[in-house]
Amino acid sequence: MAVDVIMPQMGESIFEGTITKWLKKPGDKIERDEPLFEISTDKVDAEIPAPAAGVLKEIKVTEGQTVPIQTVVAVIDAAGTAATVTAPAAPAKPEAAKAVAAPVPTAVKTEATKPAGTAPPPPKAVPPAEAPRTGGNGDKIRSSPLVRRIARENQIDLRQVSGTGAGGRISKRDILGAVEGGAGPSAAPSAPAPVPSAARELGVPREKIYFGQYEVQPMSAMRQRIAEHMVLSKRTSPHVYSVEEANVSAVVALRAKSKERFEKESGTKLTFMPFFIRAAVEALRAFPTVNASVDGTNIVLHKECNIGVAVALDWGLIVPVIKNAEEKNFYGLARSVNDLAERARSKKLKPEEVADSTFSITNPGVFGGLMGLPVINQPNAAILGLGTIEKRPVVIDDAIGIRSMVYLTLSYDHRVVDGAIAHQFMGHIKHTLENWTEPIL
Repeated sequence: MAVDVIMPQMGESIFEGTITKWLKKPGDKIERDEPLFEISTDKVDAEIPAPAAGVLKEIKVTEGQTVPIQTVVAVIDAAGTAATVTAPAAPAKPEAAKAVAAPVPTAVKTEATKPAGTAPPPPKAVPPAEAPRTGGNGDKIRSSPLVRRIARENQIDLRQVSGTGAGGRISKRDILGAVEGGAGPSAAPSAPAPVPSAARELGVPREKIYFGQYEVQPMSAMRQRIAEHMVLSKRTSPHVYSVEEANVSAVVALRAKSKERFEKESGTKLTFMPFFIRAAVEALRAFPTVNASVDGTNIVLHKECNIGVAVALDWGLIVPVIKNAEEKNFYGLARSVNDLAERARSKKLKPEEVADSTFSITNPGVFGGLMGLPVINQPNAAILGLGTIEKRPVVIDDAIGIRSMVYLTLSYDHRVVDGAIAHQFMGHIKHTLENWTEPIL
């Protein structure tokens, strides 16, 4: 019996996906729920398991091709025989009528989109979110909330942006191309472009890039998305930075004293991250402006503290989110951050676990970095950077002492957060860390 494998829908606002890698080839035996292929969408990258056991009979969509959801991308011979093995063909058309849905994806990497191609210069008028197209049949513009937000922030008229998604839907790739004013989307390329998209966006002349001896390594899909997300953030938010130094000797001593008992009683490792998360949450509750997003001329103050924690992977970076961190005790924070980090590295995250952050934390200190000035994770208004904890000589009551110190940096959106608030916010974090009172067990 032939079982169709379809392009799954990764969220309510997702209507297409790109196959980035096939994990099996035609003729291979495969078990049900065994990873079959990897996809990339406007929001996440994911590893998709096989919907049935058998032999992979045919691959219909090649790596790098973008197709609508419900498109048949492969066929599995569930009887276990492969009389005819077909290599990847041209892009498949949607065949939702007889498709068997693939199981829920088991891995998530990061949010972003594909590199842009060519599009007309962006107009200046801002339309309603679902305004009818001009000069057409009156169909409403199909786009996601993210696309509409980018359009508002950059004064783009969605009625004059060509959508390359399913049914003419405007994807994030399309709107970013329109923002660039002449670097809009085109048909999906059959091979990687010779110049990385980040370099093209900067407008660097090719003769300044290709000289002497060199090797060209096309960006992975994940690296392209990270690059585009960072460029978008710097273009969107006027970044300002504040630096604070905290004496975390009490925290270091508490962790050293309680580490073995904590791990024995809780079943999870005791790291420094939950201490910083707790301090950040308390500061966010004291200064809610930092726990905000910008929507045009409106400031959205979030009631929940959803903390995104950057996790470095061998193949890139991902920011899973601890939802409602203000409701968790110390043990809950420790368990959540360890669980999310472990599942991020083993490709077990769910799409909703990398969404809806209100504030982010990144820890370059774990790699020995003295401090860092991170790029804001949109649509957050700020991100906290943690430096390495190390013993340094400090002045204490007119005497020199050795203490465990750490540099804290805050990158913040100056449209929302002023310097005075930023430094008070950092002072609150410093005070919480230096005067730790919360029990950890």
